[in-house]
Amino acid sequence: MALCCALSNEVPEHPVVSPVSGSVFERRLIEKYIADNGVDPVNGKEITVDQLIEIKTPPIVKPKVPSATSIPAVLKSLQDEWDAVMLNSFTLRQQLQTARQELSHALYQHDAACRVIARLHKEVSTAREALATLKPQTSYGAVTAPSVATSAEAGGVAAQPVEAAGLTPDIISQLQDKATVLTQERKRRGKTMPEGLATAEAVKGYKTLASHPALHSASMPGILTMDVHAADTSHILTGGNDRCATVFNKDTEQVVAVLKGHTKKVTKALYHPEEEVAITASPDATIRVWNITSSSQTAIIRAHDGPVTGLSLHATGEYVLSTSLDQHWAFSDIRVGRLLTKVADTDGNPLTTAQFHPDGLIFGTGTQDSQIKIWDLKEQSNVANFPGHSGPISSLSFSENGYYLATAAEDSCVKLWDLRKLKNFKTIQLDEGYEVKDLCFDQSGTYLAVAGTDVRVYLCKQWETLKTFNDHTALAMGVRFGNHAQSIASVSMDRTLKIYGIE
Repeated sequence: MALCCALSNEVPEHPVVSPVSGSVFERRLIEKYIADNGVDPVNGKEITVDQLIEIKTPPIVKPKVPSATSIPAVLKSLQDEWDAVMLNSFTLRQQLQTARQELSHALYQHDAACRVIARLHKEVSTAREALATLKPQTSYGAVTAPSVATSAEAGGVAAQPVEAAGLTPDIISQLQDKATVLTQERKRRGKTMPEGLATAEAVKGYKTLASHPALHSASMPGILTMDVHAADTSHILTGGNDRCATVFNKDTEQVVAVLKGHTKKVTKALYHPEEEVAITASPDATIRVWNITSSSQTAIIRAHDGPVTGLSLHATGEYVLSTSLDQHWAFSDIRVGRLLTKVADTDGNPLTTAQFHPDGLIFGTGTQDSQIKIWDLKEQSNVANFPGHSGPISSLSFSENGYYLATAAEDSCVKLWDLRKLKNFKTIQLDEGYEVKDLCFDQSGTYLAVAGTDVRVYLCKQWETLKTFNDHTALAMGVRFGNHAQSIASVSMDRTLKIYGIE
């Protein structure tokens, strides 16, 4: 039974009882009444504050004021509960997707490890059988030399002479023949747009179709480079801070291969346009050629004495161009892992990037002192310079039409150059502080993509912005177009690969 104050008719917080009348009061009310009147309020008899007897009761928990006292209030409460449930469900779905991807990656790595172990067991068994069939040697010296040679070839990686082999007449003829064929094909295509090319209106409507966060290690986050297989644009090659390159199939959302071997981060990666071959470069001063099917190295090219900063595959698919902070560019054979020629920058500046012209007879390099230089491959000479940027050149890209070159540096702008007139004809000024990390024309030369602070797509000739994607939470480091620009892929320091296109 609850106590009730004789004065206020409410449950007292600090109840006391009057010995004169036996009634219960709230202490503060009865004390004030006695101070004013000096008598008990119930029977009027004299009483003092000292005579009051305190009653010990458990603490009173006051009920909450009812809020859902109307239909709108009830509906609002139900809506709030529904929103909370939906948000929680969305978070759980995201966590489930991430867990699935990480599990898939782990299972693939386990499967790949099992295959490697099985292959090594097989090789060991074969070696033992071969050793058992050898005839006894008459001296130990005869065995020593082959053993050293076997050790040098361990791992199946092609050996490479230190000195440059040079550009032979056969190689120069091969380069010239390929350039002639590509020039004729370009003239035959003329100005007609490829069938199936995405329209500008379609690009404007592109949305984020997928985001893949588990391609590289979370302990060393950041994807630094990417490339797309020209023959099968569902296959995407990425290189990251975790010293690995990963081949991912965006259609099946499965990791196809993980390429491990670099001792430092992978900063450049190329996907061979016709074969399951990848080429990667790193600040560890090596260029590595990989067989994607077996996830194994086929060659290691040690063409530089410093970090490799640029990588571009020749149109023949046989040779790779590389640049380095050692102030040299190099031209190497990827089939045998051999350096063919190595040339120093004319001004002795560290080189930051490189890109072949679509015909393959000339190429461009960027330097740390903001110069863009055009080189003749056959003559191995600098034939043109494009000044105008400030800061190290971060990226350059030739248009498939063979006339335009897009370049970027640390000056928050993209410059377009006309190779026929050797001059800058357009400068796209970006926001102050905007960082450009990668440039890419699509295969038709109709669109230009810019990756950096965000990902943007421009319509060539008009140079208007068609679409801007802002869903990366860190710098976008690479961007590539899919077949006929029907999709766009980008990678970022936030460890994600994002795919854009029409829903």
